Amino acid sequence: MNIQRINRVRNFHQAKWDEEVIFQLHSPGERGIIVSEADKEIQQEVGDGISSLPAGLMRSEEPALPEVGQMRVLKHFLRLSQHTLGADLNIDIGQGTCTVKYNPKVNELFVRNTKASKLHPYQDQETIQGALQIMHSMDLYFREISGLDRFTFQPSSGSHAILIMASIMQKYHTLRGESHRDELITTIFSHPSDAAAAAVKGYKVITIFPDKNGFPDIEALKKAVSPRTAGLFITNPEDIGIFNPFIDEFTRIIHEAGGLCGYDQANANGILGVTRAKEAGFDMCFFNLHKTFASPHGCGGPAGGALGVTKALESYLPVPLVDLKEGKYLLDWEIENTIGKTRSFFGPFPVILRSYAWIRSLGGEGLREVSKIAVLNNNYILKNLTSIEGVESPFPGGKHRIEQVRYTWEKFHHRTGVDIHNIIFRMCDFGFHLWTSHHPYIVHEPCTIEPTESYSKAELDEYLDTLRYIAEEARNDPEMVRNAPHRSVVHKIDESWFDDPQKWSITWRSFLKKHGKEFEKKR
Repeated sequence: MNIQRINRVRNFHQAKWDEEVIFQLHSPGERGIIVSEADKEIQQEVGDGISSLPAGLMRSEEPALPEVGQMRVLKHFLRLSQHTLGADLNIDIGQGTCTVKYNPKVNELFVRNTKASKLHPYQDQETIQGALQIMHSMDLYFREISGLDRFTFQPSSGSHAILIMASIMQKYHTLRGESHRDELITTIFSHPSDAAAAAVKGYKVITIFPDKNGFPDIEALKKAVSPRTAGLFITNPEDIGIFNPFIDEFTRIIHEAGGLCGYDQANANGILGVTRAKEAGFDMCFFNLHKTFASPHGCGGPAGGALGVTKALESYLPVPLVDLKEGKYLLDWEIENTIGKTRSFFGPFPVILRSYAWIRSLGGEGLREVSKIAVLNNNYILKNLTSIEGVESPFPGGKHRIEQVRYTWEKFHHRTGVDIHNIIFRMCDFGFHLWTSHHPYIVHEPCTIEPTESYSKAELDEYLDTLRYIAEEARNDPEMVRNAPHRSVVHKIDESWFDDPQKWSITWRSFLKKHGKEFEKKR
């Protein structure tokens, strides 16, 4: 008997294990498996497998790896798995700007197939014709999607693709004898990596703020351009979900000043099949395969950036490019003005393969349908969430958005004393994740939501009902919200150390060096 839940707010309680780091489980001599010695016949044929190694390859001491038995390893990682949330477990629309969507599980079968998973980057080109064909086909697909003329899939991520765009821009101006062009223009609501990657290349970054209508201020752009302008890096729609209707005017102004225009399309989920980089006047653009094109987001990896350029910039792309000549696919290293190699090997092939399968399964009409549903879902959330008293969508307020919205709970905070971080922690009690926003915090008390095309109306309603429930709770029992979480593995921490690199530890070894004595005292 199927009984539909009337109350869509789930009774959720997450497992919470006080689990040690794997190195803390170390017990000298404990083994998960004991490998037997090779048979005498094998040793007679190939030796013991160690003594024949060159001395330079031999360790002076054994690696400091944890020694843990099988049962404890199994328990450890299963417990950690119970601490996770994600698109396969919950309605993950609160990971704003990240385009967390359904990644078809059938595509994992392709990636795990030995024909793909056992490929080695040092294989002869004759033996990887299938992989090269897929990469070449993806180049052709993205030419059609963007209108640009040539693509590389070498970038490891979107931010890496921006760095490559900045490298191409710099070399382009240098070869033209215009090394004085050292200023890069971006907008405050473009992704922060647009400014950061340019700064890494030594550019002075000029930031354009919104006008009274919430669009990037075109008059400010006119004042910013000069003989020192190298170009423009811009996200559109910006990270608050607004599409700049004057984007072709922006690119025209930059071109007249002698600069190049780079399009940050990391999140193109609301404009596939609707608008293209070519028609907007861009010289370069990139897409995130691990977001828009349904390869898993990965939270830092695996990832892939598809970077495209016009014909005029093709000779600056990183090597190698995949070409088809006389019926065979090959890696072309002879690129005249190339910026060189920007990562090991040719690109993240498993990410490319997943995205290839997704594009092939949908076709051109399917990609456009993705955008239509994503925009519909987003504006449904917008209409309902801003019906909560004190929640607004600024820059500009009240207007429809494309694929996401950066909301402000500032008025709600003033009226209840409950801030957005309190609401975030309380959402964890119901099995949800809610992201604030990346810097800068121009939108006060922000949260960013992007529903994508993957979620049904029923799921969106469940998410909205939970936010409404918490909002009502904040008015009637604010301490319940302020003291959250109560039923989640998530907990509050002292964030003061975030800004002190001397306190950071990215490995267990570095943690012990910095905090070992203090840690032992607490134990």
